[in-house]
Amino acid sequence: MGAIEIIIEPRTRDLGGFTVGRVLPYAKRRMVGPFIFFDVMGPNQFAPGQGIDVRPHPHINLATVTYLYDGEIWHRDNLGYDQIIKPGDVNWMTAGRGIVHSERTEPKTREAGQFLHGIQSWVALPESDAETDPEFFHHPKASLPEITMAGVEMRLIAGDAFGEKSPVKTYSGIFYLDIQAQADAKLELPDNHEERAFYLVDGDLKIDGEDYAPGRLIVFKPSASPTIEALSNAKIMALGGEPLGKRVLWWNFVAASNERLNQAKTDWLEASQSGFKEGVFTLPPDETEYIPLPEA
Repeated sequence: MGAIEIIIEPRTRDLGGFTVGRVLPYAKRRMVGPFIFFDVMGPNQFAPGQGIDVRPHPHINLATVTYLYDGEIWHRDNLGYDQIIKPGDVNWMTAGRGIVHSERTEPKTREAGQFLHGIQSWVALPESDAETDPEFFHHPKASLPEITMAGVEMRLIAGDAFGEKSPVKTYSGIFYLDIQAQADAKLELPDNHEERAFYLVDGDLKIDGEDYAPGRLIVFKPSASPTIEALSNAKIMALGGEPLGKRVLWWNFVAASNERLNQAKTDWLEASQSGFKEGVFTLPPDETEYIPLPEA
C-alpha cells in the first residue's frame, strides 16, 4: 500500500429503472483532482421495450461527461442540443451558472433493446469559472488523441497526459484516459498531475507486487511512482488533476458554498412551480416531465 492512498469500491444506487455503482463522492475521499462524482453504469442488458428515462434535471458549477463502452444514451438539454452518445465519443456539458438536461434511451434503440456499459462523471469548476455560461460539446471518438505504449492503447478523453492534449474545453488541470492494456503490459501514471487514480473496469492488475481485482478505484499518493503490470487484458479509466479545494454537493448541485447551493434549490423550485415559464431554469425542447426538488 506504499504508493496507494485509498481503495474505493462502488456502492449500488438505483436511478429509477437501472442501477449504477457510485464511486465518488466517498466519505474518506470526496474528490480526485476536480472529479467530484463518478458512477459506473452497468453493464446492463435492456430487453426490447426497456431503457433509461432520467427526466430533465438541473446542474450548476460543474461539467458532466458520459463515456460509453457499449450502448447509446440520448441527451437533450435546454440549450437545444439533441445528441446520441455513442461508445468512445466525448459529450462534455458545462453547467456553469445552470443547465437542464435529460438522459433517455432513444425510441429505436429502446424498441430493439441494448447492452449498456459506461461511466458518468462530474468535474467541479474553479470558483473563478463556476458561473460561466452553460455549454455543450460533442467530440467524436476519431477526434481524440490516441497514445500508444508497449501493449497499451490509450484515448485521451480530456485534459493532458503523456505529451498529448485533448480538444475538450476544460477549466482546470485535469486528465481523463480510457486505457486498454494487454496481459503483461507495463503501465505508467501521468507525472504532471498531483492527484491520480485508476478505476479498474475489467481485468486484473499487479501494483508494487500486490494483485488487484476489477471494480474498484485505486487512488495513488501524490508523487508516487508505482510499478504497475496488467495480469490479464485490462480496461482502465485513469483520472485526476489539480485539487480545487472544498466543494459541497447536494442532489445534482455542486458549489463552493452552501449559500450558492441553497440558491440553486430555490431557483429549481420556483421554476417548476411556474411551469418553467419564469425563473432561471427552463426545460429542454419537447420535454414536459422533470424531476422535482427532493424534500430532503
